[in-house]
This record gives sequence, C-alpha cells and structure tokens, in this order.
Amino acid sequence: MSEKKKTKDPKSPGTPVLILFLLGIVAVIQLIPFYLGFVTSFKGSRDLGSVWALPFGGSLENYRIALDAGHVGQAILNTAIITVGVTAIVVVVGALAAYPLARRRTWPNRMILLMTLAVMMIPPLSILVPLIRQLRKLGMMDSHLGLILILAAFALPQAIFLYSQSLRSIPLSLEEAAKIDGAGPLRTFFRVVLPLLRPVTISVVILTGTNAWNEFALSNYILTSETTRPLAPAIAGFFGASGANINAAVAGAIMGVVPVLIVYLFLQKYFMKGMMDGAVK
Repeated sequence: MSEKKKTKDPKSPGTPVLILFLLGIVAVIQLIPFYLGFVTSFKGSRDLGSVWALPFGGSLENYRIALDAGHVGQAILNTAIITVGVTAIVVVVGALAAYPLARRRTWPNRMILLMTLAVMMIPPLSILVPLIRQLRKLGMMDSHLGLILILAAFALPQAIFLYSQSLRSIPLSLEEAAKIDGAGPLRTFFRVVLPLLRPVTISVVILTGTNAWNEFALSNYILTSETTRPLAPAIAGFFGASGANINAAVAGAIMGVVPVLIVYLFLQKYFMKGMMDGAVK
C-alpha cells in the first residue's frame, strides 16, 4: 500500500512573517531607551554630538562620578537591603495570612479579604504625614526598618490576593493526608502547601521586589542621609537647582537596573506561570 504524500494546503497559514516583523519592531522600540542610556553613560560633558551617536573616546568617568560623588554603590546596597527585607516579609506574612482566608470561606474571612484589598486603593503619599509622625515616635525615622515595614504593609494586600487565589486550586486531600501522618498546621503549610505555591511565590517576589527596588516617593522623605539613601533618591540627587549631570545620572541608573534585569531574566517563566495561576484559578 503506497503512502500518500502530504501536501500543504495553499490556504493554510504559513510562517507568520508579518507577526514576527511586528514583534521585531516592538523589540527594537523597547531596546531604544537602553541603547540611548548606554551610549549617554559613556559620553563626556564636552561631547556635544547627537544622542544617537556613539561616544567619542568613551570613558568610565561618568561611572566614577556616580560611585564617588553620587554614592550609587552605597545606594544600591541600601536598596538591596530594603528589597530583600520587604520581599521576605511579604512572602511569609502574605502566604500565612492567605492560608486561613482561602481555606475557611466564612463571611468574616470574606470581609477581611475585601478590607485587605481596599488598602490597595489608598495612595501611600496621602498618609505620609501620619506615617512620618509614627516613625518619629518609634525612633525609626531615617532607618531601613521603618521603610521596610511601610513598604511591606502596602505590598501585602496584593500578595494575599494572589496567594488566596492559588490556594483554592490546591486539593484539601493533600492536607488531610499530612494530618493523618501526624503533621501539625504549620508543618503541613510549610512542608506540603507552600512548595506547591512556588509559581505564585515567584510572582510575588518579582512584583514586590521590583516595586521596592524602584521606590522613590516614600524613601525620599523617610531616608534622608547618604548612608541610608536608596537608589532612586541617589539618582535624583544629580538634578538640582544649579544644574544637572545627566550623564552621571544615566550611568547610576544603568548600574541600578542591571541586578533587577538579571533576576527577571532568570525568573521570567515562573513569573508568567504564577500570574496565570493567580488570575485564572
């Protein structure tokens, strides 16, 4: 019996050349700011050429100014401390708070969840004055701990919502089996439930970490000294009433965006999967 040769239907869609072309244009547009920033960071103050042109005899002078005069290195370290602290609190507290809200669907728990989500509607700057007063009373003004607690409080509602949505997709039979084996509630949560929440945990880590890393408004008022100042206010320090050092500011911004970019490139597949779990399940 002879095999029939498979013929391609002329009406069937071929390679989506147009879609690839459009995606290529979008990618180029997204890469333009990075190109302009990279080129500008190597240009000297006397380089008056086009912003699109490569620097003439480029040097690392702007990066030296950003590190020495702008204290960008210390600012990156401060930002890393704040980001890690906020992310750790949000992941642990958010997961623990969402667990009973998702498992016990009583009307008080539903009201608590709605009230928690309502916090997301409050602009942080609208309560800046009472926050600063409270921090001064607690002795946390111009300290990393004060800003960490505030940022964690504003990031928890989103984390609780994402965790509660994903917890509803985990069958109760797994927890019942762990209970039969003698595991307590906390051990069941950390040994059985939490490992199954890895995709949404990665999403919470990326969302919370990125927001904490880029935070400017609150940190600009709470952290005022050079030893505690994070990255965004440090870069803003290059712009003043007497002038602006744009090249050094761009060099500092590039040094600050590299860690976030590396983390996102490694965790992007978990980020997409976690967002889908939180939105669909």
